Amino acid sequence: MAIGVSEEGNREVVGVSEGAKEDKEGWCGFLRHLKERGLKGISLVISDACVGLLESVGEVYPEAKWQRCIVHFYRNVFSVVPRGKIREVAVMLKAIHASEDREAAVEKANGVIQKLQERKLGQAAEKIKASVLETLTYYEFPSAHWRRIRTNNPLERVLREVRRRTRVVGAFPDGQSALMLVAARLRHIAGSRWGTRAYLNMELLKEMSQADKMAA
Repeated sequence: MAIGVSEEGNREVVGVSEGAKEDKEGWCGFLRHLKERGLKGISLVISDACVGLLESVGEVYPEAKWQRCIVHFYRNVFSVVPRGKIREVAVMLKAIHASEDREAAVEKANGVIQKLQERKLGQAAEKIKASVLETLTYYEFPSAHWRRIRTNNPLERVLREVRRRTRVVGAFPDGQSALMLVAARLRHIAGSRWGTRAYLNMELLKEMSQADKMAA
């Protein structure tokens, strides 16, 4: 499933399909389907680090930038941190993404890496060193948008609602019947306040794009 923000600044469900696994073939098919239906002008894709999806985005929407969801990034780092030290490491990670700009975030990340190495948390330090830049793309967009474009939490919330409905049914006779129920629920969500209220001020993005063109 994919959601997006329109030129008017409202959230929309842009597509949903049945898929057996998250490989490149599956994601490419899904993204090409969206493109054939007219989805264009993609500025940013926000997701976890699914290799199949990343390769597909680069192929179908090569002009789009990619933001790695910082929540998924944190979980990836926590996977190699002892349970008793997760809270401490979480504070360090959040400090990176609380920086005033990308340069400060990179500097903060380097400091966090050094601290973790000193505290014998080398694996966590290596994960940050290898991937933290992927989580800083949002700094290239208007600061008023940062909090809402650095995670894919909005999509995760919609998926939780969909799962809540499908669990009631339990088993479906086929994929098409499951897809029909999911699509019906998504139409309901899209027609609610979720999809009718302004989510991002897109004028800020247009102004930034115009300024970048003039500077170039």
